[in-house]
Amino acid sequence: MPGHPSLAGRSFFLVLSSTGGMGGGGSALRVCADHRGGINWLSLSPDGQRLLTGSEDGTARLWSTADGQCCALLQGHESYVTFCQLEDEAAFTCSADCTIRKWDVLTGQCLQVFQGHTSIVNRILVANNQLFSSSYDRTARAWSVDKGQVSREFRGHRNCVLTLAYSAPWDLPGAPCAEEAVAGGLLVTGSTDGTAKVWQVASGCCHQTLRGHTGAVLCLVLDTPSHTAFTGSTDATIRAWDILSGEQLRVFQEHQGSVICLELANRHVYSGSADRTVKCWLADTGERVRTFVAHRHSVSALKYHAGTLFTGSGDARARAFDAQSGALQRVFRGHAFIINCIQVHGQVLYTASHDGALRLWDVRGLPRAPPRPAAPKRSLSRLFSNKVGCAAAAPLQPA
Repeated sequence: MPGHPSLAGRSFFLVLSSTGGMGGGGSALRVCADHRGGINWLSLSPDGQRLLTGSEDGTARLWSTADGQCCALLQGHESYVTFCQLEDEAAFTCSADCTIRKWDVLTGQCLQVFQGHTSIVNRILVANNQLFSSSYDRTARAWSVDKGQVSREFRGHRNCVLTLAYSAPWDLPGAPCAEEAVAGGLLVTGSTDGTAKVWQVASGCCHQTLRGHTGAVLCLVLDTPSHTAFTGSTDATIRAWDILSGEQLRVFQEHQGSVICLELANRHVYSGSADRTVKCWLADTGERVRTFVAHRHSVSALKYHAGTLFTGSGDARARAFDAQSGALQRVFRGHAFIINCIQVHGQVLYTASHDGALRLWDVRGLPRAPPRPAAPKRSLSRLFSNKVGCAAAAPLQPA
């Protein structure tokens, strides 16, 4: 939050000797500490050339993945940046100042201000030449990326809308009875009112309300080929839903605390919880197949990459686990506060923390899992936001 101490105002290069192995701290390639407040989100461009960070200091920064240098400072928001998304040609940020901004990635110039929300904008998602947003004002909205104007308002939630995901029309079945409903794609939203809703983007109408959770819906992922949504909640469960019919397909219930983040990979669902564990489930049956332990606080971020599951925690550490066996491979120490977001590009792990620092870690030397056979029909669209949390609605449990 604003006022937290940070290493703000300076950027420096730090190299450590490689200390691989279960207890090692990894190799810190760079510590980027230009922000003057905690970093709330980290986004990697589709081409992998840039990173975008959004901060409590009200700014966003663009970084080069080639050398870790800050290449642009994005200034203009009047309050903290809650979330950001980086595309190859533009950057998008949303803020507690109720606005969304579009930025030029080469010059850092603000290209567009999206105004209309009346409270904090929690999340944004750019897909299919549209921008979707969720807000504490109980609405989600669709905007024209080019014009910056609202094209649809999605009203119906009774409390703040936290998370959202989009399924494009070409990812949905073409049955005659569904053609009109899915013509513009479907938007799925999760709220602190305990429900998720499925919206017809073309009409703005609510297609389905997904009821079953007894707590706030904090996170959401979509498996577009099977038109299935997975939602995680403060009620400590994950639920699977058919977004076309609204049917609840299964309930995943073994966590002892709020489900804070979700990751979907290779027909497995990974869930990070306030109970200090990550659990791995079979997406198609709900069977729990593995539990990842070692965290000393809530699990706040997840990223699956090349057979390795990376986690971020409220204990200020990132960890690498073998996704198949659950074995802890490496611990990355150095942050001072909770890790809010992680990304992986090539052989580098990026961690963004509430201490205001972006850290780059060398992940070479981690055991490589054997490649899995390709399954194009099951490949996941990148058009969704994997993880969302709301500290105000669901405070992390103390260690």
